[in-house]
Formats: sequence, structure tokens, C-alpha cells
Amino acid sequence: MCGSEEDREIAETAEQLRWGVSRLASRLRAEQPPGGEGLTRLAVSLLANLRHSSPMTPTELAGVEGLQAQSLTRVLNELEAQGRISRSRSDTDRRRQEVSITDEGRQALREHVRDGNAWLASALRGTLTPAERGLLRLAAELLQQVAASESPRRTSDPEGGAAGAAPPL
Repeated sequence: MCGSEEDREIAETAEQLRWGVSRLASRLRAEQPPGGEGLTRLAVSLLANLRHSSPMTPTELAGVEGLQAQSLTRVLNELEAQGRISRSRSDTDRRRQEVSITDEGRQALREHVRDGNAWLASALRGTLTPAERGLLRLAAELLQQVAASESPRRTSDPEGGAAGAAPPL
């Protein structure tokens, strides 16, 4: 069975989008200066999630990353020791730990993405028209919506492992 024309169009769009996002992500990583504040990709992603949705529990953060909460213990300990996050007990449920980004964490994240953002802004300015940049801004918002959608694979997971999406840096 070939599938509908719409299915083929969606599959082609998904392939083009995945390629474009992958290429852009690789290019942005290449724009990072060596030694970049000692932040791993996971640490950057955790800080970005906390910047947009702080506070979060370790379980919520793990869900966004598609990991088990125990997998974040070392990174969260390091970020806390560096003063980039703080942990506290929930006001509503004392058994629940909440993680928040600190001013130091926001600054480390800003410094980490600064060069990539500068390159990207320059590339947008030099490559696209104002109308195209407007479309790209809309597309970025749409990509965030897509990233936040539930995965059919995850929603059918008997253990209920639904995951969210990391926000943009």
C-alpha cells in the first residue's frame, strides 16, 4: 500500500525538516568556543528547560530529556555545586524536590549560546529577506509546538513515559 498523497507530503516534509534541523544544530555546535563554560549538552538542555519552565522536579526534567531521573543525579549535583541551579522542597508537597535555575545558571547559558546566536543572527541577516525571517520566526514557533506534542510511541507506553520538549536556547 502506497499511502495517500498527504502521507507522502508529510513524510517528505519530515525528512527535509529533520535534515535542516540537524545541519543547523551541527553548525551551531561548531560555533561554540572551545572549553565553553564546562557545560555538557545535557547540562545546557537542563538549564534551558529550567530557564523556560522553572521550577521543575527531577522527574519532570528527566521526562523532557527522555531519561530516568536517576540519570540526572550527577549532572544536577555538578550544576548545583557550580551555583547554576538550586534545589528546594516544594511548598505544597515536602516530599517533592524542585529544581530552579539561578542567576549564575542563566549567565552560563547565555555565555554558552552567545557565539552560536551571533553567527545565526548574522546568517539570517545576510541570507534571508525580512519576509523570510518573519516566516522563519513563525516556523520556529511551530517547531516548538511540534516538539511539545506527545509521541504516539510514548503515549501508548504502559509505564506512562510521556515526554515534553526542550525549549530553544
